[in-house]
Amino acid sequence: MRILPTTPLVILSSLAAFSTPTSAEYVLRSSSLAACQENSGFTASLFDVVFTPNNLTASINMIATSSIEGHVIFDVSIFAYGLEIIHTQVDPCSSNLPGLCPMTSGKMNNPFNLPVTRDAIASIPGIAYTFPDLDASVRVFINRTDGTNPGESIACVEADISNGMTVDLIGVKWASAAVIILALLSSAIVNGLGFSNAASHIASNTISLFGFFQAQAMLGLCAIPLPPVVKSWTQDFQWSMGVINVGFIQNILTWYQRSTGGTASTLLDSLHTVSVQVEKRSIPMVEPAVDLARRSVGGLAKRAVQTSYGSYIVYGIQRVAFRAGIETTNLFLTVLTFFYIFMLLAALGVVLFKAFCELAVKTKMMKSDTFSEFRAGWFTVLKGVLFRWLLIGFPQITVFCLWEFTQNDSPAAMVLAVFFFVGILTTLSYAAYRVIRIARRSVALHRNPAYILFSDPHALNKWGFLYVQFRASAYYFIVPVLVYILVKGMFIAFAQRAGTVQAVALIIIEAAALIAASVLRPWMDKSTNSFNIAICAMNFINAIFLFIFTDVFGLPRLVIGVVGVVLWIANAAFALILLLMLIITTGIVLFHNNPDTRYQFMNDDRTSFMKSQTHIGPATSELDALAVTARGDGKMVKRSTDLEDDESGLSSSANNVAAANRPGTPNSGPHSGKDSARNSVRSSFRAPIDPVTGTYTSTEPYQQHLRGRASGSMRASSPLGASGSSTNLSGYPSHASGGATAGPRPPAGTR
Repeated sequence: MRILPTTPLVILSSLAAFSTPTSAEYVLRSSSLAACQENSGFTASLFDVVFTPNNLTASINMIATSSIEGHVIFDVSIFAYGLEIIHTQVDPCSSNLPGLCPMTSGKMNNPFNLPVTRDAIASIPGIAYTFPDLDASVRVFINRTDGTNPGESIACVEADISNGMTVDLIGVKWASAAVIILALLSSAIVNGLGFSNAASHIASNTISLFGFFQAQAMLGLCAIPLPPVVKSWTQDFQWSMGVINVGFIQNILTWYQRSTGGTASTLLDSLHTVSVQVEKRSIPMVEPAVDLARRSVGGLAKRAVQTSYGSYIVYGIQRVAFRAGIETTNLFLTVLTFFYIFMLLAALGVVLFKAFCELAVKTKMMKSDTFSEFRAGWFTVLKGVLFRWLLIGFPQITVFCLWEFTQNDSPAAMVLAVFFFVGILTTLSYAAYRVIRIARRSVALHRNPAYILFSDPHALNKWGFLYVQFRASAYYFIVPVLVYILVKGMFIAFAQRAGTVQAVALIIIEAAALIAASVLRPWMDKSTNSFNIAICAMNFINAIFLFIFTDVFGLPRLVIGVVGVVLWIANAAFALILLLMLIITTGIVLFHNNPDTRYQFMNDDRTSFMKSQTHIGPATSELDALAVTARGDGKMVKRSTDLEDDESGLSSSANNVAAANRPGTPNSGPHSGKDSARNSVRSSFRAPIDPVTGTYTSTEPYQQHLRGRASGSMRASSPLGASGSSTNLSGYPSHASGGATAGPRPPAGTR
């Protein structure tokens, strides 16, 4: 199977998070230091601590600035998931720490080793060295031992601890992206081969899974303090929102921003001189003792929050950019660039595949009827692909364009944000409007919305991305989906300073989505409904977890840490199950002789309305042509499904009826209006499209046959009539070929 080789990659990437380091020696380290009290007398611009339990030491290398003078003692506490597992006091004089006994004001640049007792090491559980994204920190209070206020805390510093293990893995990103891309390509190939039922199921599940990946990424974009494992897990799916770091693209975007009047941030280039903290629970966003203030220092961190003691805090969307190695001022342009790149690649893929098919047919490498529908209407397919990509990228465009309105990185970036957001929103809204009008017209004419929605290949290829995943009677459900994405994106973009507001809003939004999906069940069949309802349920559970992370209940830190681990495990298992389901079903479809038989036919009878020219040859005989005309199929395979054309056709019919019923008009009479309306409807019928040439087949044979018959009657000529003309009991002369008599026609209708 073409997609199955990615399965080991997914499993290995998931298991890599649990594997031990390549070295047999356990290590705990920290590379950031933050002050934890106001007016702290000790700050560090460089801080690197490596603790190796085998040699009972912690190696410390830092460049610090101290305003403390005199003898001090270090009060050290180590926390893991909110629990204090180690508490000890270290006297720098008895430990022979150079430069710290006594402490003197000025800069400190002396690496040293801090001894750790065996009892302290024994209290550290072994899982702390292997569990990914360990939620641990060390806090050190520097207390005076002499002077007028002995025991007074004159400084406080805090550092996060890592064991080097993380679930933010490049393998998970590539594997999940590969599965999505291969599944979409498989659905396109299966659909081109004429198995539309199987292709629609694969495409629907793939888009739903991709939407789940985007929902995971949106969790990380919220301005809510997240446990380390949640931050790393959500970072795995930021690629689905266009957050992709490519070096040369970042250089181009930085140049573009500066050349258009913007000021680029240089925070990532200054990490060796400043301390940057990724927001966590122990550093609330509004703390009077810390005096957080949004300000810029020489363009160093244009969007980051700077504390009163000189360090920076990144949160929400900025946190995602920092972890991805992208300057926050480049983030919007990065997302927009990759959105446009993928759109161009999709369009280029359709054009190249069209050229390949034509070349293969000419060189007789491929049969002339293979991918015939695609070759005949490839331009309509291209427009449908671009429309589908607009729908797929709508969440990222909504979030980052609206967020850019609050950032104003440069005048050109603001113009691009307005253009893309308004343009895509207008395009999708117009597409939804067209679908609703087509469906209502189908209901008015045929009492079934599926009739025109699925019988017209032009409408199906161009607008089908909005309704093919739903049952025909739920054609309108694309409107709630667009509203859901828009409202969710607005809260994420505009409420970056109010994490609690985001959490409450997401609970309400996800609850409404879950209720609507469970009650309406709008998707095409039972399995697809179950697939999407499960995703809605998981999104609702994640929203509840986010509300817990806001700490509005004042829960213990241990509870927050445990909830973070539960979120990671639950979502990882759920995502793996969905991936395996998609891979297995896609593989079975690719190697099945008739994939459509694997899926039950939908209750809306869409399959009976879909016409695959790959499996059904054109009607060439006279009887087939008459059947096409009688059913009205010719009207539904017109070049375009223009509702205006339908309305104009009905209007012209009505005008003909009115003109025929005017007094003094030739052929006026009680039956002339019906006859005119009937002829107008007949003239609107068109023959089927030739699948290879893309042109309409000749209708002359059966048109001549119809001209030779009496209007309103399909009976053979009566043998009693003279001179080849038939007579009837109603007194109306018949219309035989060559007949000279004229008179009113018999009433139309079934005899």
